[in-house]
Amino acid sequence: MAEIPYKIYLSENEIPSAWYNVRADMKNKPAPLLNPGTGEVLKASDLYPIFCEELSNQEVDNDTKWFDVPGEILDFYKMYRPAPLVRAYCLEKALGTPAHIYYKFEGNNTSGSHKLNSAIAQAYYAKKQGLKGVTTETGAGQWGTALSMATAYFGLDCQVYMVKVSYEQKPFRREVMRTYGASVTPSPSMSTNVGRKINEEFPGTNGSLGCAISEAVEAATSQEGYRYVLGSVLNQVLLHQSVIGLETKAALDKYGIKADMIIGCAGGGSNLGGLISPFAGEMLRGEASYDIVAVEPASCPSLTRGSYVYDFADTGKVCPLAKMYTLGSSFMPAPNHAGGLRYHGMSPVVSQLYDDGIIRAVSVKQTEVFEAATKFARVEGILPAPESSHAIKVAIDEALRCKETGEAKNIVFGLTGTGYFDLVAYQKFNDGVMEDYIPTDEEIAKSLASCPKV
Repeated sequence: MAEIPYKIYLSENEIPSAWYNVRADMKNKPAPLLNPGTGEVLKASDLYPIFCEELSNQEVDNDTKWFDVPGEILDFYKMYRPAPLVRAYCLEKALGTPAHIYYKFEGNNTSGSHKLNSAIAQAYYAKKQGLKGVTTETGAGQWGTALSMATAYFGLDCQVYMVKVSYEQKPFRREVMRTYGASVTPSPSMSTNVGRKINEEFPGTNGSLGCAISEAVEAATSQEGYRYVLGSVLNQVLLHQSVIGLETKAALDKYGIKADMIIGCAGGGSNLGGLISPFAGEMLRGEASYDIVAVEPASCPSLTRGSYVYDFADTGKVCPLAKMYTLGSSFMPAPNHAGGLRYHGMSPVVSQLYDDGIIRAVSVKQTEVFEAATKFARVEGILPAPESSHAIKVAIDEALRCKETGEAKNIVFGLTGTGYFDLVAYQKFNDGVMEDYIPTDEEIAKSLASCPKV
């Protein structure tokens, strides 16, 4: 085997020219979206008033295995893809582990995260449909940043509803969005009917992704020439993000490396689903076996403590019903600093894979996550996003177990982005004032009680 370099790069010609749809290989397909009023299964055309038409078609297509990436999107990808797969030699040395640790680094673009992979696709289809603009929500601000870049590229208007606690904690990411031409509104706001209702029901709330989704959907459906776009959870988003896993698999194959363990942080499921899709596909087809781990915050543990039921995708209960692991759409997460992981539910695809035992899940505490992030930053030279640091925490734990057992496992994790706009969080950790919050069983039960009886 050739000596493995620090960074494994693919050539520009090796950027995947088609997205992989893992649903095509799933024996148990994700449950369909339902109309919240009638309980009927939604067809693609039923989604057209909310989403772009082509994206709606992708959303409900469980059978097409490969979707060609349009040329204009491939040209945009070439500005920052292929992304490197990095061998974490320095981290391995610091841990004294026989394990080989690799991370797929998705932060080497101006938006700072993997979100741009789907943002440019969704902006492309909006432009192709002749729309004026799009509305969306954002938690930590990474999705909003990526979408503002993508819409600026195609000359579209972009309206972002940013979770209030992140709006206040991450002012610089907010300003990047505004620099790219987006309008940014803290959510819940008083500018939408659903925002006013949520503020009345939860006075003084810090907001949640579920709240911001409700407002963005209302804004899209009340303006001519606008559609709503989402940065995670949806099948279409995981489809676009499969570019991450396809590149990761190609880079490993280039040097004859077989991953033993694949780890991703899990909020709505976009980066995790994108990273693991081709590997999960091999497992579904009986071609290989991997230990795939979803890592979520203990403060918002949808997989590890939620229920697998139909639920509203948003707090305002205006979106379709999705069957997913959920804490209940009224669940209000603690204002932890991994804003991108503060969603009450999980992608239907990821939920089905978890329920079928293809992947497993663990939850970790916030202070432990930042301890791992700090250790990683000091030896690998990258300040990781709080979301990504959940995967780092579990990768380090597993590498230390390998140190005890002598196993030389190949551990792969997703480094979804950088944390240079998350310095308020790092400041609180460094000052020793960061807290861990874990919801009680009673809090989760109360929220789950509001799930519709389907």
